[in-house]
Amino acid sequence: MAFIKINKQNFYHNLNQIALKTGSVDKIAIVLKDNAYGHGLELMAKLASEFGIKHAVVRKILEAELIRSLFETVLVLSDTIIKDEVYSFAINTLEDIKQAQKGAKVELKVDTVMHRNGIALDEIDEALSLIKEQKLNLVGVMTHFRSADELSSELFWQQKRFEAVKERVKNAGFIDVRFHSYNSAAILRTKSFDEDLVRVGIGAYGYNELPSSFDKVELKPVMGLHAKKVSSRVLKASERIGYGGDFTAPKEMLVSTYDLGYGDGWCRGDSTQPYVTSEGLPILGRVSMDFVILASDKDEVCIMDDAQVAAKQFGTISYEVTTALSIDIPKEVI
Repeated sequence: MAFIKINKQNFYHNLNQIALKTGSVDKIAIVLKDNAYGHGLELMAKLASEFGIKHAVVRKILEAELIRSLFETVLVLSDTIIKDEVYSFAINTLEDIKQAQKGAKVELKVDTVMHRNGIALDEIDEALSLIKEQKLNLVGVMTHFRSADELSSELFWQQKRFEAVKERVKNAGFIDVRFHSYNSAAILRTKSFDEDLVRVGIGAYGYNELPSSFDKVELKPVMGLHAKKVSSRVLKASERIGYGGDFTAPKEMLVSTYDLGYGDGWCRGDSTQPYVTSEGLPILGRVSMDFVILASDKDEVCIMDDAQVAAKQFGTISYEVTTALSIDIPKEVI
């Protein structure tokens, strides 16, 4: 079947670019949720650990269990809060605090106007009191920026709100708490990082989503998506291809079927505006569940080596292109 090549050198290049911003590898937390953005959870965790990354972020305990031996801390963003030596858990609501297991390590997420998850600013004092009452171990306080990748003032007033939150936490008597708000976009645009941790997701995998108006930090895509030839045939002029016969051969031509389709998480797209592979080959006709057809006779073709470029063709973002790919697609490190 189709397979993914993971470029280790590019991954380490990206992590190094982030480390130059933070001043220390120790301040990087690699975000590995959703199968490491489609790159392979255990594989990318191992590579990150070998680079020296000590902190990870996942979505569920099930993910955390697969990588816990590789990191000093693992932040779980959305799951039942239990007591564990390695795991800490994001608190998004007051109810989370009430239901958490006593002694659990928790990280208070504060809503500084993202309005998606997190404790409201007027609930902070109540949340801190509840954490003490429930005998939870507050090890972190965090927020998430909603517009760090846009040229606007929103990032700055969210940062100001978070600074005020930090003071309230300290004044409440909590010590040894790590504060973190920076995501990939925020760390790539900053010139003065001064927090304890940065949560790096898409940037680590090679994509800088900032507009061109910002200083450019060059990142390198880590993933290459490849497909193998299943069969070949010669079409006569006017013969049509695939479901609905959407593509008509303009002349006699050699075409081959390759083993990638929407069943593998590849976007079906619009056959009237065909996706063009990184090798310059347009997909002919409709994408099938398991196959695409190209005007090629190569045994192996590179479908995509830059998800940002692919995303523009599909009218979406790199995150969606990579995370949509099936967890079952084999991966190899180059």
